[in-house]
Amino acid sequence: MAFKNNLLVCTPLECGTAGEMLSSMKRAETEGADLTELRLDSLSFSHSSEVEKLIKQRTLPSIVSFRLEPSRISSNKDRKNTCLQVLRLAFDLNVEFVEMDYEVASEDAMAEYVYNRSNTKLIVSSYVNGRKPSAEELGYLIACMQSTGADVLKLVLDVEKITDLAPVFTMLTHCQVPPFQTKFKNIVIVAVYCILVGLLALNENYVVAYIFWGMFCLCLQMPLIALAVGSRGLISQLLGPKFGGFLVYGSLSDKAVPGMPTLLSLRQIYKLEYINADTKVFGLISNPVGHSKGPVLHNPAFRHTGYNGIYVPMQVDDVKEFFRTYTSSDFAGFSVGIPHKEAAVGCCDEVHPLAKSNCFLTEEVFVAQSIGAVNTIVRRPTDGKLVGYNTDCDASISAIEDALTERRITHKGVLQASPLSGKTFVLIGAGGAGRALAFGAKSRGARVIIFNRNYEERARALAKAVSGEALPYESLDRFRPVNGMILANASAIGMEPNPDQSPVSKEILKACELVFDAVYTPRNTRLLQEAKEAGAVVVSGVEMFIRQALGQFRLFTGGLAPEAFMRKLVLEQF
Repeated sequence: MAFKNNLLVCTPLECGTAGEMLSSMKRAETEGADLTELRLDSLSFSHSSEVEKLIKQRTLPSIVSFRLEPSRISSNKDRKNTCLQVLRLAFDLNVEFVEMDYEVASEDAMAEYVYNRSNTKLIVSSYVNGRKPSAEELGYLIACMQSTGADVLKLVLDVEKITDLAPVFTMLTHCQVPPFQTKFKNIVIVAVYCILVGLLALNENYVVAYIFWGMFCLCLQMPLIALAVGSRGLISQLLGPKFGGFLVYGSLSDKAVPGMPTLLSLRQIYKLEYINADTKVFGLISNPVGHSKGPVLHNPAFRHTGYNGIYVPMQVDDVKEFFRTYTSSDFAGFSVGIPHKEAAVGCCDEVHPLAKSNCFLTEEVFVAQSIGAVNTIVRRPTDGKLVGYNTDCDASISAIEDALTERRITHKGVLQASPLSGKTFVLIGAGGAGRALAFGAKSRGARVIIFNRNYEERARALAKAVSGEALPYESLDRFRPVNGMILANASAIGMEPNPDQSPVSKEILKACELVFDAVYTPRNTRLLQEAKEAGAVVVSGVEMFIRQALGQFRLFTGGLAPEAFMRKLVLEQF
C-alpha cells in the first residue's frame, strides 16, 4: 500500500477483538487516517492464525506493534515469546511497518528478521517514563537506538509540563530527513559513536558528548516519531511537522486520548499538511485549555488570508517558565487565558499603551500595566522582545456599548456620549477579564461595583484602582440593585462543564438594563437566558470572543483581519 502524502497521520487502535479492530480501522479511514497502529498487545487471541487473518484483512497501511507490559499477564517469559512470535509473523507478511521496543530489537532472537527484512520498515521505539530527560540524554538514547539498524525511531514520553517538550522539538530538528531515504550500511560506525558518547556521558562530560552526538546525527540522520503522553503533550503532535516530524497521531472521534488530537481536528482544523519549517506558531496559554475555540477560528483565518501560521492550545502551568523555555522566534504570538492574564504582564518586555483603543475616551490614557492583565503577547520580529496587549477591554466594552446604543437609538435617536456614562456597572469577578471590564467601564464614566470571592486581595484592590466599590461575593444576594444598571459576569460561573449555574438570582436581573456574560461555552448561558426572560438586553461572551480575536489576529499577522469570515466561523461553531 502506497502513501499519498509526505506527512502521515496514524491512528492507534487498541481493541479486544479482531472484529473490533477491523471496524475501528474502517472508521479511521473515514475520518482521514493514512495508516493505523495495530496494538496487538491489546488483542485477545488464542492462535497466531487469528493475527495473520487480521493483518491480511487490513484496509489501511499499518504499523504492527506489541508492547511488553509484564503486568498484563502472570508470566513475563510467555508474554515475551508471544511478542516475538507476533512480530516475526508481521515481518513474514510484509506489513508496512513493524514497531519493536528498543530492548526487543536488541535481542539476538530478532537479529535475523531485523537484518533480512525485505519490504517492511522497522520502527524502534523507546518509552521514557517517570523523568524529564535532557536534550543530551535523549541524544544519547537516539544514538543507541540507531545502532539497531532501524529505518525509523520513535520516542514516547510522559510529560508533566509543556516545557518538557522543548528537548523533543530539538531532537526532531536534528533528525530531519525525508522518511526512508537514509539506510545504514555500516552499523559498526553507529556502534562506535554510541560507545564514545556513552563513555563521555558516564564521565559527566555531557557538553562534549552532545557535540559528538550532533556531529553523528549530521552524518547519519534518521526519521524520528515523537509522541508525548498526557494533556500537556498535545503540541508534540500539532507542531511535530514544523520541526521535521513525518508522522503524527490522531485518535478516533469517539475514543479521545489525552495529549492526542482527533483525526477530524487534524484534517478539518489544523490541516498539518500545510505546515513547514517557516510556519509561525501561535497559541492559547491557559489552564484549563480544552474549552478554547481559538484553533477553530484562527487556523482557518490564517489559511483564508494566506498567512503561514498555526494556532494551538497550550496547557501551561507556569507561565514564566514557559516563556523562559520557548524563546525562539518560531513562537511568535500568544493568547493568554485563565489563570495567567495577570502573571503574564511580568513576562513581557514591554506592555503596549491602550491609547489607540477607543476603550478610553474620557479619562487619562491607561496602559495594560494599569489594568494589570494582558490577553495577547506578540514576539516582536525585529528584536524578539515580548510585547503585551489587552484586547479584552475594547472587545467587551464596545460590545456592551453597541448593544445599548442600538436600543437607545431606536427610542431616542443618535447618541453622542457613551451609553455607560453615569450608569451603575456591577461586575462579578476580578481576574484578568474582570480588570479589563472594570477599567473600561470606569473610563466611560460608569460607577463600578465589584463582587469577588477573594474580597481582600482582589475585589478591594481593583475597586481602589478604578475608584469603585468592592463587596464580598457572598453578599450579592443581599445587594439592593439599582434600576437600569449593567451587570457583567467575568467569573467562570456557568461555564461548561457546569452550565446549569448562574452567579446571581433572578430577582437582581429584574433591575438590569443589560446583562453581559464573558462565558462563551455555552453560548447561551443560564445567566443570559434568565436575564432575557427578565426583559434585559443580553450580550454573549461570543461577541466579546469575536472582537478580541479580531484584535489578536491583527496583532499576530500585522495585517487586517477577515472580519466577516471569522464572524461566520465562530457563529457556526457555537
